[in-house]
Amino acid sequence: MVAEKIGAGEVARAEEQGIDLGAFDRVWAQVAAESPHESLAAAVQAFDDALDPDGPEPDSTEGRRLTMVKHADGSVTGRFDLDAVGGEKVQAAVESIVQADRRKGDDRTRTQQNADALVQLCDNQLASGQLPILRTVKPHVVVGIDLNDLVDPATGAGAGEMGFGATISAARARYLACDGSISRIVMGPDGVPLDLGRDHRVVTPGLRKAVERRDESCVFAGCGALSWWCDVHHLIHWLHGGETSLQNSALLCERHHTKVHHGFRVERDPGGRWRTYRPDDTEILIGPLL
Repeated sequence: MVAEKIGAGEVARAEEQGIDLGAFDRVWAQVAAESPHESLAAAVQAFDDALDPDGPEPDSTEGRRLTMVKHADGSVTGRFDLDAVGGEKVQAAVESIVQADRRKGDDRTRTQQNADALVQLCDNQLASGQLPILRTVKPHVVVGIDLNDLVDPATGAGAGEMGFGATISAARARYLACDGSISRIVMGPDGVPLDLGRDHRVVTPGLRKAVERRDESCVFAGCGALSWWCDVHHLIHWLHGGETSLQNSALLCERHHTKVHHGFRVERDPGGRWRTYRPDDTEILIGPLL
């Protein structure tokens, strides 16, 4: 009997659905006797398909795609295609940052909020030190820039070169240098490195703990982003003679640290209250004045 050759799983499913295998066996026997072997295989396969009309669950992860394109100015455009579960994970992670970063006076569009949240997620992961080692070092943002360009207060477009090939202004490099590690490389006239200095962490772990204890969160008016989202900003940049000290430091989230390096200003008054000023020196007043 052909039915005896069917697997135990198929027999069990047929019994669950009240299917009489005897009737199928008679048909299969006739097909086996009167038709080519391929016809019998097709008949048995049709029976198996009828038992499970949905078929096996496809591996939806096979369709995942992520594309990033770097443009001439260093900006990046991308798109991704995710299955339902992968998309849900990304949405949950981005939404957690968006909702935790809600603040008064936020005029960003939802797409801007999502983009900032994605950058913040990556920032958090890079800062955690838990990402896989990349060529013997922890993954981090790298900028190469001449010392003269770094200390020059001018914007200095295209002065810094990043690890993945993008170029940024000297002003942007100074922003990254505000709370980072500095390595000195002395180059010879032929472009060959002559001397490599030791990495120097601008903000020491001890100072960061002190700033976090004092400020607790981003000090930009109306923000309050969590301390582990924040950089330690130099009120007077160390490049311009500012001390790396508690008095000259402030916690700022990635977005507001960028704002402060683009004309906004935060100051701590004699009473210990942080105040935020626009580029035109008007104060941003959000929340009760304590």
